[in-house]
Amino acid sequence: MKPGALYLIPVGLGPGDNGVVHPPEVLRQLHALDYFVVERAKTARADLKRFGHPRPLQEIDIHELPETPDAAWLDAHLQIVRAGRNIGLMSEAGCPAVADPGSLVVRRAHYHGLRVVPLVGPSSLLLAMMASGLNGQSFAFHGYLPIAAAERMQRIQALEAESAQWQRTQLFIETPYRNTAMLDALLNACQPGTLLCVATSLTTADEWVMTRSIAQWRKAERPDLERRPSIFLLLADAARPKPSQPNKKR
Repeated sequence: MKPGALYLIPVGLGPGDNGVVHPPEVLRQLHALDYFVVERAKTARADLKRFGHPRPLQEIDIHELPETPDAAWLDAHLQIVRAGRNIGLMSEAGCPAVADPGSLVVRRAHYHGLRVVPLVGPSSLLLAMMASGLNGQSFAFHGYLPIAAAERMQRIQALEAESAQWQRTQLFIETPYRNTAMLDALLNACQPGTLLCVATSLTTADEWVMTRSIAQWRKAERPDLERRPSIFLLLADAARPKPSQPNKKR
């Protein structure tokens, strides 16, 4: 029997988003699936209902991904794929397997030589990169930075130095209730000319994106970031257009 495929299904980026509009082909594939591995079952059921899944929710197999799934758990679910059935992978928000434990499912699928199919949908990291105006030719995502103040300061300064050396945009995230502390740490650690973008509540009615130099951020009113999903991006010594110089008479 021909094996099935693991479909990676993006969902919305948070409550109150402006509506994730999937292309018809993505919806068609989503509606054909009836077996899902998800980060949180309650959220997955709400998303399947919002996307108009034709089957009653109680008839759909939905399995929550453990925080640290072992090989036996992963293989048990991927055996469904090996037996010829397609299954879907859904995150709590945005794209599965990006800053998400679903990557372990994808990696194990590749281990077994199974087909992995990424579907089109919103990625907060890519949207933030697009909206920042920073270097989109070279960028890196670093996940969460250390919580301890001294270690976090050291890490920020190392990322800033690397950004200056390679002209690389550095992206990272924080637990929403620590966003304000992260912004304070960035303003204390970085050089005045470094550019910092804060992208908050993307795709929702409260969406807010701003890029300023550290010097400008220090003078500006601080945004309210508490409990709002945010992405931080920095670029050190970014090339900027120089003001035109008047022609000098010789």
